[in-house]
Amino acid sequence: MIILPAIDILDQQPVRLYQGDYEQKECVGDSIGDIAKAFEQQGARYVHMVDLNGAKEGKKINQDIIVKTAQSLQIPVEVGGGIRSMEDVRFYLEHGIARVILGTAAIENPEFLREALAQYKEKIAVGIDCKNGMVCGHGWLPGKELPDIDQCDGWLQESELQYIDFAIQMEAMGVKTIIVTDISRDGTMTGPNTKMLAELKKTVSIDIIASGGIRDITHIEALKQLDIYGAITGKAMYAETLSLSQAIALCGED
Repeated sequence: MIILPAIDILDQQPVRLYQGDYEQKECVGDSIGDIAKAFEQQGARYVHMVDLNGAKEGKKINQDIIVKTAQSLQIPVEVGGGIRSMEDVRFYLEHGIARVILGTAAIENPEFLREALAQYKEKIAVGIDCKNGMVCGHGWLPGKELPDIDQCDGWLQESELQYIDFAIQMEAMGVKTIIVTDISRDGTMTGPNTKMLAELKKTVSIDIIASGGIRDITHIEALKQLDIYGAITGKAMYAETLSLSQAIALCGED
């Protein structure tokens, strides 16, 4: 299992959210580049970055700082947030990003996902954000009006897609990697949803990256026992309840 330290970007600042809520943000540093470099120096093999403004607005917003940071590293970077067109995909992949993550776009535009997979194959991952077992989209979903930020939970709306059914669909379409987040655990450090992940692991054969809820090394151990591909950690590192280098060593990445 690999550990993917996370940098979430809002208004060009590194932040962490609580349960995906944009109104509950915490700035975690002064320099995105310095944080990424520190991850690399601690032995990270991959960095996970999210354009939170892009996820909310449905278009690239923080792409310049993301690309600049990625190009300064020797390790690969995956990016999600606001990637809604082939032009967006090409931009990132042609500017040094190793893998792009499609979230809402994979739900509302399967043809776009098919085109991206046909052209870029394993460089395309799909993010599955779940709440109460149902897949959620950032910003909006088909057939729904764009909500006022005061009227929704962190700009996340539930679809009518059950997470396992959606993962099965993604595997059938040729997706090689999924990033699975239990929104109720995200940023809470209350532990990952291992039951949900275990069910998913039994159902699909594609690479699963777990996100949300990690607090300490015991949670890394629990995820490793599931034999999944990777785990994303953010708040636990910034709160210093988890040592990135210790997590990497446990997973045999050193």
